[in-house]
Amino acid sequence: MLEGVIVKGIGGFYYIDTERGVYETRARGIFRKEGIRPTVGDHVRISVLDEDNKKGSLDEILPRRNELIRPKVSNVDQAVIVFAAKSPDMNLDLLDRFLLLAEEQELEIIIVINKVDKDEERKYEETAQMYRQIGYSVYCTSAEIGIDTEELKRALENKISVFAGPSGVGKSSLINAISPGLSLNTGELSEKIQRGRHTTRHAELICFCENSYIVDSPGFTSLFLSHIPSAKLQYYFREFEPFVHKCYYNGCVHINEPDCAVKAEIERAINPVRYARYAALYQELKNEEERKK
Repeated sequence: MLEGVIVKGIGGFYYIDTERGVYETRARGIFRKEGIRPTVGDHVRISVLDEDNKKGSLDEILPRRNELIRPKVSNVDQAVIVFAAKSPDMNLDLLDRFLLLAEEQELEIIIVINKVDKDEERKYEETAQMYRQIGYSVYCTSAEIGIDTEELKRALENKISVFAGPSGVGKSSLINAISPGLSLNTGELSEKIQRGRHTTRHAELICFCENSYIVDSPGFTSLFLSHIPSAKLQYYFREFEPFVHKCYYNGCVHINEPDCAVKAEIERAINPVRYARYAALYQELKNEEERKK
């Protein structure tokens, strides 16, 4: 058998990058019977059926290190979460949802604020500073005029990075700026509804330099976190970490409990805006849990 990585899956075909080139394969029927679906980023074993035309059968999926739900991709090293400074305006609630999913998967995280040239008042700098203080790497870029794109490229080398974020923020444009030869499709922003056209139709693993891959994925504007237990939410807000075990009550969720070490740090070590989003998300997950009961 030949080992490789799924770089694209579309229309029931899976394209496997191996040391002998890229093979077009179909997955064995046993995966469907067992409810297993191959995803981009999977390390797999294939049988070669036609060497001349690079055709094969996808026979085995090797164990995954991690798996994202949306975009559907596995075995990534870091998440590159892209938002725009303007056009569309930044949605920090949505940004935090992306961060929570990446934290849950224990990924390295890079936040990119793109289109900074559109924000003449430079309001994005306050957001960048807030997330840097939490401990995130933040790059302020413009794919259009080349601000900080080379610095971002260096942060992606020798890793598999998934690009994620809502439509219209310039993910594909950023990827084109990092590696112009890729020529990914880009779409214009709809002035009427302030949402981008979905220019990326499927997740795809793209090699932009040696041992360096990026995943461009369809944009979207909402994320559901219902698979995360409400009691565990606190562990994905990294600024809470120094304080969660200092509360007076065991099992404190930092909402209504007295003598809460996390709430005592609001305004000092914990940004009140971030805490408010935590409280709202906690209630959202709690309500969902009650509904399922």
